[in-house]
Amino acid sequence: MYRVFRFFLFLFNPEAIHHITFKMIKIAGMIPGKLWAFRLLFKVKDARLERDVFGLKFDNPVGLAAGFDKDAKLFDELASFGFGFIEIGTVTPFPQKGNPKPRLFRLNDDSGLINRMGFNNQGIEVVVARLRRRKTNIIIGGNIGKNKVTPNEKAVDDYELCFEKLFPYVDYFVVNVSSPNTPGLRDLQEKAPLTALLNRLQELNNEKESRKPILLKIAPDLINDQLDDIIEIIATTKIDGVVATNTTIDRSGLKTDTNKVNAIGKGGLSGKPVRVRSTEVIKYLADKSNKAFPIIGVGGIHSAEDALEKLDAGATLLQLYTGFIYEGPSLVKRINKAMLKR
Repeated sequence: MYRVFRFFLFLFNPEAIHHITFKMIKIAGMIPGKLWAFRLLFKVKDARLERDVFGLKFDNPVGLAAGFDKDAKLFDELASFGFGFIEIGTVTPFPQKGNPKPRLFRLNDDSGLINRMGFNNQGIEVVVARLRRRKTNIIIGGNIGKNKVTPNEKAVDDYELCFEKLFPYVDYFVVNVSSPNTPGLRDLQEKAPLTALLNRLQELNNEKESRKPILLKIAPDLINDQLDDIIEIIATTKIDGVVATNTTIDRSGLKTDTNKVNAIGKGGLSGKPVRVRSTEVIKYLADKSNKAFPIIGVGGIHSAEDALEKLDAGATLLQLYTGFIYEGPSLVKRINKAMLKR
């Protein structure tokens, strides 16, 4: 059924249809009983799926990754699609339009997406206003970043502002320094600036009456020496975990015509093409650290088998994004059912 629906969706510009789909889900949520019907169709409730991770209790380990509901417009409605948690953002202190359009492209032959959105969002104040009206009790993560115009030497200020503003309204934080679409952002993954940033957020966190988990989202393009640094940084700063991985700048092994890929140009690639590398990063971090910290596995999950592969590699929780777009909401249910059969 979803494949028929997807056929018509994919006839349109991907960014435009994303917004149209949001409006459709929002309208559907206003129809009495519609969200209940979604829960009936997609939610799997079973105590065996529950996970206690970094002090939070998840109904199931399958979440929605950041980037889908950037501005916290739809998290209440999306909670009815069977997710165990939803991550909003990436949100920055001030609104920004992001990069020029077009900036989102489908690679249908690869079941992938290339995006160079550039942290387009309405800013922290708008997001906080929506989170204040939260109706569901689903776990919400806040993915935070810096504004494009903020120089890296001042980046800590942006992350600090987002952290303070979001703190009362989210259940955990993800520090995004790994998007390839903000110039210079990935430089913050280097050991010294990243340690300073995470230490500052931990200082703020530890000043609170009750601290909240802080995770780091990393790129799949890091080499092993850099992953070793990540493990060391986590031990030093005592943050709570890692989200592995973000999108990749690698274009090797694609089925899509090279001329089409070159014409698209820069951007982060997600979906099936990143599955193998994402799993390799998860396994490396889990094995090298002796599973010293939880890992949220994301990247190329398009089937229950893909999800189980991530868990076997060492992931504690999972997130969907491109797979959710290509495979539909039933993917969440299929993954949860596959875990119950184990």
